[in-house]
Amino acid sequence: MTDTPDMATQPNAQPAAQAGPAIRVLGQYIKDLSFENPGVSVQEQPNIDLGIDVGATPKGDDGTFEVTLKLNARAGTKDQTLFLIELDYAGQFQLSGFPQNEMEPILLIECPRILFPFARRILSDISAEGGFPPLRVDPVDFAGLYQAQKQRAAAAAAEQAAAPATPQS
Repeated sequence: MTDTPDMATQPNAQPAAQAGPAIRVLGQYIKDLSFENPGVSVQEQPNIDLGIDVGATPKGDDGTFEVTLKLNARAGTKDQTLFLIELDYAGQFQLSGFPQNEMEPILLIECPRILFPFARRILSDISAEGGFPPLRVDPVDFAGLYQAQKQRAAAAAAEQAAAPATPQS
């Protein structure tokens, strides 16, 4: 027999501190939500345009960040809008144990993956409550979005570096 306390028999026993990196979700919430229905009808099959953006802001020195997932959905034709939904869905995350070079990918890939199913459900519910079929958004490749964003930033930096400097007066 060992003297190690058994958590099953001791209800107040705490689990051992987690070793290694951890993502802790402190909360999730709607920051901003807008549904616009101009009341037009279209005779042809409407297109659905979806825009997605992700941002992260530090909220303290304890590894806490606010990650915001911005979703814009527009249904309609080229000239007419059936409805427009704009949703800013955010979460408070506390990250610990990650190397500094991994923080940005965690904040812009993993945290949005956690938030996305909830934001997708809100878009579906709001479109249905607006009198339209529920908007079903396919899963998003946040790693691909992150890589595309990094490539655009690198291309913009290269373009700016290649531009001739203008003399200052």
